[in-house]
Amino acid sequence: MYLDIQNTSIRYSGQAQFAVDGVSLGLMAGEIGVLLGPSGCGKTTLLRAIAGLEPIVAGQIRLADRVVATPALSLDVKQRRVGMVFQDYALFPHMTVAQNVGYGLHGLSATAREHRVQEVLALVDLQASSQAYPHALSGGQQQRVALARALAPQPDLLLLDEPFSNLDVELRQRLADDVRQILKRARTTALMVTHDQQEAFAMADKVGVMKQGRLDQWDTPYAVYHRPGSRFVAEFVGRGVWVPAQLRMEAGQLLVQTPVGALSDPQECPLPDAYKDGRCEVLLRSDDVVYDPASTVRATIVRKDFQGADFLYTLELEGGLQVLSLVPSHHQHEVGERVGIRLDMDHVVTFEAA
Repeated sequence: MYLDIQNTSIRYSGQAQFAVDGVSLGLMAGEIGVLLGPSGCGKTTLLRAIAGLEPIVAGQIRLADRVVATPALSLDVKQRRVGMVFQDYALFPHMTVAQNVGYGLHGLSATAREHRVQEVLALVDLQASSQAYPHALSGGQQQRVALARALAPQPDLLLLDEPFSNLDVELRQRLADDVRQILKRARTTALMVTHDQQEAFAMADKVGVMKQGRLDQWDTPYAVYHRPGSRFVAEFVGRGVWVPAQLRMEAGQLLVQTPVGALSDPQECPLPDAYKDGRCEVLLRSDDVVYDPASTVRATIVRKDFQGADFLYTLELEGGLQVLSLVPSHHQHEVGERVGIRLDMDHVVTFEAA
């Protein structure tokens, strides 16, 4: 394991509660990890501890086969060979792009330094802007300069703290895709903090979901979405609602009965004996509930949100239960209209009834 964090806890002076409580996670060389969670959950604190900016009170942090932090040992920030990209980019306004990128390159000849600066600028596609000043660049370009500066010294690990938070939504997603490709080309191991799920899924090989200082799940984005390890992860990742369900075996096949209809023999679902009397709750996300005019299950549209290619409909079933449905926008329906719906899902997320 290239980055190996074992049972690590962090507590701020004078506070009884841990800011980070017994967190363990790992990244292989070249992998990109993303820590996701609500504000105050400890994700940035953990990032700062990896960088050497916060001491740990329990556990161990290893990086590139070196122990960099224990309660009794804390390597200096410079000794850790960690690069950081911050929310505000922290570019020097009086320096050109090339000067900003070359700022951390110490001990190199002028020729070697210039070669490395041009190499990283090519990596982030900013060669033509090498003599420009930060104020002349767009927000996305400034973020690329900050990334190039962090990559220039070839750090063992790159840490990114909410790197796209100052950008508009469309640019954030596009830049997240671009940054992932840049890091993969550079074979850089990276750990990023964000509260934005779309950024996390666009960037990550591994996603960690944190809550109140604890890591609820550390897994692939696919597994976190389709196989959430806790009710909190299931609710935090994606949009959905919980509905009551009955699991039972019928003719040798598993049947999942819900108010929106029945599922027969889904690919992934616990067996009925996992819950008392087979009763549980199923998470229905908006892409699990599909529009079907032929369905006998009818629901009333109580809200519609236009999202370009899709409408997000809030639908109310008989009895008052509401579900969400993401429907292609060429299916145009009005609030108050009754429509047919059915379930279309393979991964059934179930938990004990709340």
